[in-house]
Amino acid sequence: MDEPRAAIAEDSRPPVLEPGYTYGSVTDKIASIVLTGRPPTSWYVGLVVSFALVMMLFYALSYLLVRGVGIWGINMPVAWGFAIVNFVWWIGIGHAGTLISAILLLLRQEWRTSINRFAEAMTLFAVACAGLFPLFHMGRPWFFYWLLPYPNTMDLWPQFRSPLVWDAFAVSTYALVSLLFWYVGLIPDLATLRDKSHSGIGRFIYGALAMGWRGSAAHWHRYELTYLLLAGLATPLVVSVHTIVSLDFAVAQVPGWHTTIFPPYFVAGAIFSGFAMVITLAVPLRAMYGLHDFITIRHLDNMAKVMLATGLIVGYGYAMEIFNNWYSGNQYEWFVTTNRAEGPYHVMFWGLMFCNIAAPQLLWFERLRQKPLVLFLIALVVNTGMWLERYIIVVTSLHRSFVPSEWGMYAGTAWDWATFIGTLGLFLALMFVFIRVLPMISISEMRTLVEKTESGEPNGH
Repeated sequence: MDEPRAAIAEDSRPPVLEPGYTYGSVTDKIASIVLTGRPPTSWYVGLVVSFALVMMLFYALSYLLVRGVGIWGINMPVAWGFAIVNFVWWIGIGHAGTLISAILLLLRQEWRTSINRFAEAMTLFAVACAGLFPLFHMGRPWFFYWLLPYPNTMDLWPQFRSPLVWDAFAVSTYALVSLLFWYVGLIPDLATLRDKSHSGIGRFIYGALAMGWRGSAAHWHRYELTYLLLAGLATPLVVSVHTIVSLDFAVAQVPGWHTTIFPPYFVAGAIFSGFAMVITLAVPLRAMYGLHDFITIRHLDNMAKVMLATGLIVGYGYAMEIFNNWYSGNQYEWFVTTNRAEGPYHVMFWGLMFCNIAAPQLLWFERLRQKPLVLFLIALVVNTGMWLERYIIVVTSLHRSFVPSEWGMYAGTAWDWATFIGTLGLFLALMFVFIRVLPMISISEMRTLVEKTESGEPNGH
């Protein structure tokens, strides 16, 4: 495409910030969400419902500590059940935040600006929910520190050949770097809230968290350097953490798990489900706080395109897994494949195919990509499909192993469901608290778009 035609095509796209805003109005609109004395009614309703689910989670985990993991549906041969399914699902959701923030920052994609802050928060909350499952699945969570190499009188070390230890290192590193990246990005906004807060307590807390930020040239220079370095550090972690989670399965000899395609297939699936969750959050937040000028159709369209692309990669992964199992001539691998499609869990298998392969094909249509309600529903379907995918991988590979004498069935108990739904409540409760006390959209980064909007430049890439 020649240069004039490219410019016309660029101008015809929706903006990443609607025109008419100034530096002051951008700051006021985002800061007022935090500093206003009365949030919308929907915020109260959401917080109460999610808090009730958190109470259910605490009750389920307390009962688990008293009675043991026998209250869950795990058995022999399915010793891994809901706990690992939910762990992998939550870790996958945690991918999009760092991807949007770090990788799109390095690629100078300005459309990330309106969604990166709450996507980063989503990462932290999702990883927190994920961490609960292996912790309680161990049976004795108070000994969790045995996974870490620490000096002790018996000179014992963790079993480094155990994937559980790999997870401990990968997830904790990912959580720490994501937390630092999120906090560093918040510092200029914390200073803005400090200066605009009318409450003495607010000025004190935001001032302490802003660590003396005054917006000098030296502060901006160090901030941008640190933010860029952390983005460079976080980028390989996005790939590595879910690769290591996939190796939990791939290093085993169990048919259905022992495959080299799992690492790239898991990473693509994580980005797929992560972007689905960002859309699930962005659409209601946009409506709740009237953020249509900040989270524009351009953002929704771009996220839908990423979801479509990663969905196609996931579909390719499914096809290659089936082809390899057939072409290998391994009767056990092929049995797992046919058992998934025709066995007792076939409804879940075909449900995942519909959710992850068929439904996202609607995103080829531009008109549908630009309808928030349609995108929201497709994102919910994709999130459901990704949970079903993890369920199929874990359960169908274990419930019919090498010999029929090992066969058995698995189903989650009420305690499994209470724990899973409770973590959904925990995730939402943390998100509601976050949008009440911190800016959900980066004020400082949104200001950088104002000049381009005023000058009529096509903002964003």
